[in-house]
Amino acid sequence: MATIDGRPAQYGISLKQLRELMEHRGREGVAMICEFGGIHELCKKLYTSPNEGLSGSKADEEHRRETFGSNIIPPKPPKTFLTLVWEALQDVTLIILEVAALVSLGLSFYKPADEDAPVLQEEEEHHGWIEGLAILISVIVVVIVTAFNDYSKERQFRGLQNRIEGEHKFSVIRGGEVCQISVGDILVGDIAQIKYGDLLPADGCLIQSNDLKVDESSLTGESDHVKKGPDVDPMVLSGTHVMEGSGKMIVTAVGVNSQAGIIFTLLGAAVDEQEAEIKKMKKAKKASKQANKSLTGESDGRTPMKGSQTQAQASSQRQPVSEGTKSESDGNHVPQSSSTSAPAETGHKKEKSVLQAKLTKLAIQIGYAGSTIAVLTVIILIIQFCIKTFVIDEKPWKNTYANNLVKHLIIGVTVLVVAVPEGLPLAVTLSLAYSVKKMMKDNNLVRHLDACETMGNATAICSDKTGTLTTNRMTVVQSYICEKLCKVLPTLSDIPQHVGNLITMGISVNSAYTSNIMGGQNPGDLPIQVGNKTECSLLGFVQALGVKYQSIRDEIPEDKFTRVYTFNSVRKSMGTVIPRPNGGYRLYTKGASEIIMKKCAFIYGHEGTLEKFTRDMQERLIREVIEPMACDGLRTISVAYRDFVPGKAALNEVHIDGEPNWDDEENIMSNLTCLCVVGIEDPVRPEVPDAIRKCQRAGITVRMVTGDNINTARSIASKCGILRPNDDFLILEGKEFNRRIRDTNGDIQQHLIDKVWPKLRVLARSSPTDKYTLVKGIIDSAVSENREVVAVTGDGTNDGPALKKADVGFAMGIAGTDVAKEASDIILTDDNFSSIVKAVMWGRNVYDSIAKFLQFQLTVNVVAVIVAFIGACAVQDSPLKAVQMLWVNLIMDTLASLALATELPTPDLLLRKPYGRTKPLISRTMMKNILGQALYQLFIIFSLLFVGDLILDIESGRGQELNAGPTQHFTIIFNTFVMMTLFNEINARKIHGQRNVIEGLLTNPIFYTIWIFTMISQVLIIQYGKMAFSTKALSLDQWLWCVFFGIGTLVWGQLITSVPTRKLPKILSWGRGHPEEYTDAMNLGEERFDSIDSDKKPRAGQILWIRGLTRLQTQISVPLRVIRAFRSTLEDLNERRSMHSLHSLRSPRTGMPLGVGHPLYNFNLLSPNYNKHQHQQQQQPPPQQQHNQSSAPLPLDISYIDEDPQQQRTLHNGRTTSVNISGSASTTQSKRVPGLSPGFSEIAHTLQQQVRSNQNETHHSNGQNETRI
Repeated sequence: MATIDGRPAQYGISLKQLRELMEHRGREGVAMICEFGGIHELCKKLYTSPNEGLSGSKADEEHRRETFGSNIIPPKPPKTFLTLVWEALQDVTLIILEVAALVSLGLSFYKPADEDAPVLQEEEEHHGWIEGLAILISVIVVVIVTAFNDYSKERQFRGLQNRIEGEHKFSVIRGGEVCQISVGDILVGDIAQIKYGDLLPADGCLIQSNDLKVDESSLTGESDHVKKGPDVDPMVLSGTHVMEGSGKMIVTAVGVNSQAGIIFTLLGAAVDEQEAEIKKMKKAKKASKQANKSLTGESDGRTPMKGSQTQAQASSQRQPVSEGTKSESDGNHVPQSSSTSAPAETGHKKEKSVLQAKLTKLAIQIGYAGSTIAVLTVIILIIQFCIKTFVIDEKPWKNTYANNLVKHLIIGVTVLVVAVPEGLPLAVTLSLAYSVKKMMKDNNLVRHLDACETMGNATAICSDKTGTLTTNRMTVVQSYICEKLCKVLPTLSDIPQHVGNLITMGISVNSAYTSNIMGGQNPGDLPIQVGNKTECSLLGFVQALGVKYQSIRDEIPEDKFTRVYTFNSVRKSMGTVIPRPNGGYRLYTKGASEIIMKKCAFIYGHEGTLEKFTRDMQERLIREVIEPMACDGLRTISVAYRDFVPGKAALNEVHIDGEPNWDDEENIMSNLTCLCVVGIEDPVRPEVPDAIRKCQRAGITVRMVTGDNINTARSIASKCGILRPNDDFLILEGKEFNRRIRDTNGDIQQHLIDKVWPKLRVLARSSPTDKYTLVKGIIDSAVSENREVVAVTGDGTNDGPALKKADVGFAMGIAGTDVAKEASDIILTDDNFSSIVKAVMWGRNVYDSIAKFLQFQLTVNVVAVIVAFIGACAVQDSPLKAVQMLWVNLIMDTLASLALATELPTPDLLLRKPYGRTKPLISRTMMKNILGQALYQLFIIFSLLFVGDLILDIESGRGQELNAGPTQHFTIIFNTFVMMTLFNEINARKIHGQRNVIEGLLTNPIFYTIWIFTMISQVLIIQYGKMAFSTKALSLDQWLWCVFFGIGTLVWGQLITSVPTRKLPKILSWGRGHPEEYTDAMNLGEERFDSIDSDKKPRAGQILWIRGLTRLQTQISVPLRVIRAFRSTLEDLNERRSMHSLHSLRSPRTGMPLGVGHPLYNFNLLSPNYNKHQHQQQQQPPPQQQHNQSSAPLPLDISYIDEDPQQQRTLHNGRTTSVNISGSASTTQSKRVPGLSPGFSEIAHTLQQQVRSNQNETHHSNGQNETRI
């Protein structure tokens, strides 16, 4: 018989049996495990031990992988370079240019019989094809550069995503040792330790659990937390969140065999089918509208999915969002049924980031202005040509004139290309991607790109205390035992023996067994604290007393525990019940001292004598021991116990006849005996006070929100510098905060929050709800002129809602739970507050880089468009030819965005105030620079155009024939324009009116390399470009003139800087106003083409034209065209990560609605008309709704499967409608999908059923579509 690592190769249970086992829930699950002989027998069948885990040998691991699969879901392949090239070619202006160039190319070879044509023209005509070809080549260059940028971004982003995935580790027992392994390495048979805050990476059966509650809403849609236990419901599933308690499980299914994996596989198949179907439908429509039956794909036994319902069902499993999970955006729960008491807040789309909203508005305006001027240019050129040729010269029509008209069209299109700043999204992307890469070195792992830029605008930071402001290396420094207050650690001989035994036993047993103190790597190193740091400090106290806590734990393993009351934000304490050796039970508890004290009735006094603990003694203890400790910045923890005995009970014991009712927590946790009070020090991180000073100087208010005692919080806040001596500040406890912000009915009122938050600096003893309320209140407040932008730090599962609500959520990389990380935008890999300051610096740098690029870009735009327009009117020809403008466009867009987007941040960035939400994008200083430089450049160009030939004594280029060769006159104009543009790029490096524009130039090698490369290219184009670039070689003194005019921009820049900005009218700033006012327009654009019902879609031509005019609307609002390439990649990667969390399927906080950007969301249950109608209603809320807009999120179409599988209920604006999702009552109930639990079986079956269904009937009634099977 074959053996692996000394055991039989054949397992006692097959993959199929394990899949069937995981289908069951609750009592059924318990019965199924009993059929296999119980959980320990199951462990034996999988050759693993509940206490030792797997052996960890390579051969064993490999064999398990081959038999049961590995814990990954294969990702979609990335887009190829050719796909990205094809996407870049879809740009409407490029398409028009390509067509025009091809027509021009064709006409240049067209030789009509025209006897009158002069010989010279024929000589020139054989060069006519060059311009058409040059334009085609320019277009190809632009496309390849765009595709290459997309490609490199996509690769970078995959790397970033892999890094995020690599961060996800999980605790398993291997070879008797607890070790952290990457989630992808988990195998069937592993013994995994699960605890509060974990995101479960695989399916398993519980071996042992303590007070375990799991949020399964990501799979089942039920927002109520499900109680789990070996005797209640032993099945735990991948993608679900542990909301309370801890436990130990044996992994039974991984990867595609887990419940999440099965659903993914079904969805993936469904999506592939659906995409194939859409392609077929398009082809079929051309042939015949009756060709539906030929599309059913009967040959392979499967039908591509039709109709939007399938998708609604498929997404219904993921739709409801629970408190601790990251979904589209804010909102805690989706109500599952009328009985659910969870606070219902439907999720809504995250508001666009501040910069995105401003850029979108600006880009749309520029797009419209550019289009108008381009159209005017073409009309004027054509009218002038016609009047001159046919009216004044009275010439007859000749076929060669078609070429003239095409040339005019090309000039118009080129003006449009130059006018629309398509380099803007590129600059944004480059700047963000560059910053994200650099921020990784500063311990900021950015999960959502726009968070990086939003951080630069932050005006408030709500920070946790423990671990963020403090080192999170906790040590017990004071203790109060038997009426003795020790400022140094006592020895065991100082404490009466029976009290010492109770304390050491109580601490060792009543703490998570995942909390441990390991020896340092080197002999002199400090010991390493693993797990909960507060528990580690108490275990350190036990060690300091000279007792080995591990030997106590070995005597009382976790499976001997009778009951565990795990720590949560409501209890603020933890309790463990163990059996006493001579019968009965003992409860150990520890927690916040003032809370435990209230539950104590006895205390050990002098020499360990038992005394009654009266109210007076309690108050004296709080006054003389606990408060002084707290004022020293110590966290105070009390340890207490209680005995339940079957026989005669002593004074502090309670007599029991049977087993007490452990669920009656209030009675169990009363009449305790206090053992000790300890003061735990968590020193302030040495770099934090300086970081907070920097924040305050930068105009950012730092607030501390902590669950700790108010005195401890005040002490730490003073040490950090959050509280400054002469400031007017408020320090509140959670209860007082709630009293102040609620009206007489107990409802939170914004006007009451507005009275509290501006002065509030410390919120102590706060619950996660308080934190959420504070963050929401500050964001929604209109008290400050520029509106607040709030960043929040969090590490616990309960911080999820606040992290999601904040503009930027920071999760702790070390201490943070998986749930907090999922809900965050940036992960602090070192848990350090000073890293947040670096994030602010990088965020401001992104904002400034984009502003620099805008200042540069708009100057060129204004000049190029005006020159082309006036040139067309005055000279009947544009002084800048199409190919030349495309080259200028390339310098402006791609190269300049690369050069200006990669400037490094300087500490000066932290010396100015944040911009806030409403500050204009283009400040008065920038507008002054743009208009001033444009005036100078226009003056030089028009001087050269009209009198340059006289000044420089060269032949005039004005009024040339269409096919005349290039002239030195127009070449000088082109060259001067490029020189001025290049030198103005140096000016654009400063946007706040600084005089020294050269400063820091050499610190940016990318900038000067690109600048020198552009200059050399320009020399080559002028000297050797000839017909292709319409240039003629220049002499040295002509070159010197061009460079002289270029350097003039630097001198002129100094003059502009001297003009005082304050004197300028405010109307000169552009991009002002609240982002909310113009985000609606983009939302409409995004959802305009949601449905796949192509009858209701605008035609492709219309879409292209809309995209052309407001090209940047689509580019930036999703949020950026260039990011779009790797946005889909991010989602594909998220799907793989979402093996561990179904929520990640939705693109996390990208600002994308459900219908955009992901194949899974391209189906809507409702008709497109209804969708649009809904959306428009959203955009014009009634007045009272506008007031509460932020508190009542935008309605989403929420669909979910009810207990009755016949009815799929869809929630619209809180109104529930029922949609029948199956043809007959029997269809969904009669069949079960193998490998899926009953909860999902109906969903999965309906999915498959629809994949196989033959066709959809689409009924039109009252202008709305009802799709039904």
